Amino acid sequence: MSTESERLTIALTGDSMVSRSLSVFQEAPYLRMREILRSADVFFTNFEAAAHPYLADPHAQRDGGGTYVTTEPNLLADLKWMGVNLVACGSSHADDYGPKGILDTMHYLDEAGIAHAGSGRHLAEARAPAYLDTAQGRVALVAATSQYNPGARAGAQRSDTAGYPGVNGLRHKNVYNVDRTAIEQLRSIGRAIGWEAAVERRRFQGDAHAGRPADDAYNFLGKSFRVASNFGESSFASEDDVAENLRQIRNARAFADKVIASLHCHDLGGPTLLSAKRRTEVDDLADFAIDFGRRCIDAGADIFVCHGPQVPLAVEVYKGKPLFHGIGTFVFQVETMKYLPAEAYDRYGLDGNATPADFIEARYQGDTRGHTGDPTQWEQMFAMCEFSGDRLASVQLHPIDLGFQRSRTQRGRPMLADAAIANRVLARVQRLSARYGTRVDIRDGIGVVVPR
Repeated sequence: MSTESERLTIALTGDSMVSRSLSVFQEAPYLRMREILRSADVFFTNFEAAAHPYLADPHAQRDGGGTYVTTEPNLLADLKWMGVNLVACGSSHADDYGPKGILDTMHYLDEAGIAHAGSGRHLAEARAPAYLDTAQGRVALVAATSQYNPGARAGAQRSDTAGYPGVNGLRHKNVYNVDRTAIEQLRSIGRAIGWEAAVERRRFQGDAHAGRPADDAYNFLGKSFRVASNFGESSFASEDDVAENLRQIRNARAFADKVIASLHCHDLGGPTLLSAKRRTEVDDLADFAIDFGRRCIDAGADIFVCHGPQVPLAVEVYKGKPLFHGIGTFVFQVETMKYLPAEAYDRYGLDGNATPADFIEARYQGDTRGHTGDPTQWEQMFAMCEFSGDRLASVQLHPIDLGFQRSRTQRGRPMLADAAIANRVLARVQRLSARYGTRVDIRDGIGVVVPR
């Protein structure tokens, strides 16, 4: 980007879980949304699925089952129709078909002509930037995830061993803050039930994770507690993982005009974490994720975008760059999977003849549980970030409606929100952003972030 007059627009959307066609619908608010998004030079989304034919390979086996998210490869054409040209592809469902499924997803995205980052044949590739060339400049993406299944994090290569296919996992730990009385109570319980003896045995065997006891901290049943002035929860990312991601951001900075840093994260934080009855009532992203976002911008990223909280959170303008604590969800078609593995059914006590419809009914109980019973999870947004040379010129927040209580065949597909939903979405983001000194004006149903 050589002159101040050159402008580049980046559209940011959240999680996309696509199981049905997007290109066949004609509603005016839907097509208008597509028109806005396609006007951007770059259209980013978090591809939270495995691109895979359902029965070509077995699903991965996991304790607890849950929803497995499959996007059939032909549906990538629908994402292209929408305008998507850049995705993070290493998050919660990347390994739903195991390590081969990760490689297959990369292959199908390549075939579709969609640039991607966040997964790889080994850890170095999973951390490496993706590049997208546009007429207005070259854009890089470095994508990490703190939400991944056991065994899904990519393994590093060595001179004597191969790496392992997986995602760019950002390891982190949660620490519970308690007073000294609580710590002593935990120690007493730990001694009484044999937990401390078990830890000592592990330590003798050379377990690097069985650390020495400390006066003001205690590990109890695998959870970390420490003495603090107030009860609550704090979180910390692995410094090794942070450092290597920042290295890749600096690498991308040398080869691109704009750099996007992406993090998929389900962890939340702040005071409401202690009292909220629903996930959508928690106001804050986890400490480690906010810290990571700021450090990404310090390292040279022009945008930091977090997705995974499944509801819009604060927008922070940090050193003149936008930092999205939670961009929300974009496509949410998780209820129309054609096939699920046995352990998904086992989780709800369903037998071998149960169908996906039986699974959905058991999990959501007539649309009264989970996301189907929570209207807030269907009220989302996307962002349009415009740069003029090196300067952030504007950020617009467009509320979208994913169709709470519409039929199962229709809901989960976004379209521009009506006035009532738009006002709720923007009022929430305005309130949360103000805590970080960010002013969000509401103009004709659109949020306008005023750069500092």
